[in-house]
Amino acid sequence: MRGAALGRSLAASGLAAGLLLAGLAVPAEAATYYSATLRTAARSLPVAAENNAGYDRTRYFGSWLDTNRDCQNTRAEVLLQEARAAATYTTTRKCTVRTARWVTTWDNRTHYSATAVEIDHTVPVHEAWGSGARYWSQARRVAFYNDLGDSRSLNAQTAALNSAKQARGPESWMPPANKCAYIGQWITVKIRWGLRVDSTEKAALIRYADSCPNVMVSLTKV
Repeated sequence: MRGAALGRSLAASGLAAGLLLAGLAVPAEAATYYSATLRTAARSLPVAAENNAGYDRTRYFGSWLDTNRDCQNTRAEVLLQEARAAATYTTTRKCTVRTARWVTTWDNRTHYSATAVEIDHTVPVHEAWGSGARYWSQARRVAFYNDLGDSRSLNAQTAALNSAKQARGPESWMPPANKCAYIGQWITVKIRWGLRVDSTEKAALIRYADSCPNVMVSLTKV
């Protein structure tokens, strides 16, 4: 990806004045704006050993919500945000997306059926739990799971690649395409939510960041 395009990708949604957290609009003054180069951002991440004891995805993070009560849950909202053609729906109420056109960034593949893609948490919830979310309130964990306030948090990706990634971080798994954008997104989510990294993860992030265009990473912390 060219440097300018990557910069636009990393900066997307970071300047939003309000954020959607657990169905509540959080005013800008309740959040903190952050901006730094990719390499500086990678080096700024706090290091701590990962602790995944007690992890239970359903119990502690819940599931997709319909926070604005329009009958479309978080999965549907992401599909519609990323659709490159008009969507069709499974019912006349337009709650569930059936088709559109999506180009998944991990492999640059085009998909037309919603069943061919999955909504990926850039930082998997298991990783988030072990990196600090285990100490959060339940409401904050549910908000993380359903984060529509920054387009880098959740993305539609090819189902097979999402299954291959599972809960792994960049130190052990990378997508076949657009690796620099992926590193920027991972760093963005970690900083946005105040999550830590372990030493192996940080070393990998710095190594990748140093090989990528040193674009600006702009975001709003929550």
